Amino acid sequence: MDHQTIEELKKQLEIKKLEIEKELDTLSEREKNEKVHDFKFPNDETNTDIEDETFEVEEFENLLPVGYVLEETLKNINLALQKIQNNLYGKCEKCHKDIPLERLRALPEARYCNECNLNK
Repeated sequence: MDHQTIEELKKQLEIKKLEIEKELDTLSEREKNEKVHDFKFPNDETNTDIEDETFEVEEFENLLPVGYVLEETLKNINLALQKIQNNLYGKCEKCHKDIPLERLRALPEARYCNECNLNK
C-alpha cells in the first residue's frame, strides 16, 4: 500500500476516533449527571415517579450496548493507528495477508481480511 493511501486512511481513523471519543464523553457525561435514585417499592406512597425511574433504567440499559460498541471500535482504531506507526497496517491478524483496500476504505480499523473475518 502506498504512503498516500495510508495517510488518507490514517486521517479517516483520526476523524472517526475524535467522533467516537466525543460520543463516549456525551454518554459518560449523561451518566454522571443522572441523579442517583433511591428506588422504593411501588406501594411506597413517597415514591410517585416510579414510571420515570423505570424509563431511566430502561434508557440506561439501552445505552450500555452502544457504549460497548463505541469502546470496542475506539480500541480497534487506536490499534490501527499504532499499526500505521509501526508499519504493520493493512495485514490480517490471523492469516497475515494483505487486507483488501476496499475493506480498509470501508472499515479502516479492520483487523482481519474478509475471509478470516467470516471464519473468526
